Amino acid sequence: MSDMVEVVIDSIRVSLMSQQRIVILREANAERYLPIWIGVYEAEAITLSLQEVEVARPLTWDLLKNIFGALNATILRVEVVALRDDTFYGNIVVEINGKPMNIDSRPSDALALAVRAHVPILVNRTIMEMAGITPEEDLQEEITKQPGKAAESESEAEPEGEPNEERLSVFQDFFEKLDMDDLDNEEGEDEDKE
Repeated sequence: MSDMVEVVIDSIRVSLMSQQRIVILREANAERYLPIWIGVYEAEAITLSLQEVEVARPLTWDLLKNIFGALNATILRVEVVALRDDTFYGNIVVEINGKPMNIDSRPSDALALAVRAHVPILVNRTIMEMAGITPEEDLQEEITKQPGKAAESESEAEPEGEPNEERLSVFQDFFEKLDMDDLDNEEGEDEDKE
């Protein structure tokens, strides 16, 4: 298992663009994060369990946990084992009659089960290195992409307060395409409606 990294669920986020959910896994011993897109129901199931909310009837993942228990199968851990074509693949690792068994699973379902069974969540180290995000490194990359003021010579530096015309040209193009006559007509129509 040295090729696996233990993670915890850091948060569940909602994309402002698509309203889809993202579970953010955080490496247990480092500040590296792994975002995984998940479904609405799985996000809700994970959130309910993390917040220890009691539900009147068992959800799918509660049922799955109950079935494993009834069959004397012990849930050992869940794993994110592969990333192919932007899709994560997972396993639920159970022990049945003393033998470990890997059960193929979507990571979102495995995570919803893990928070109910209170078992470790592991991610393949290669996946974490490929798809993981380290905030400090990402911030450092942004800083190095932008030329620093100290590295600029006096002739290259822009005076403080003066706009960069190249960056503002997008706005200039937009304003040139606006038809102010149409805008005046729309305002007049709105006043007529009142």
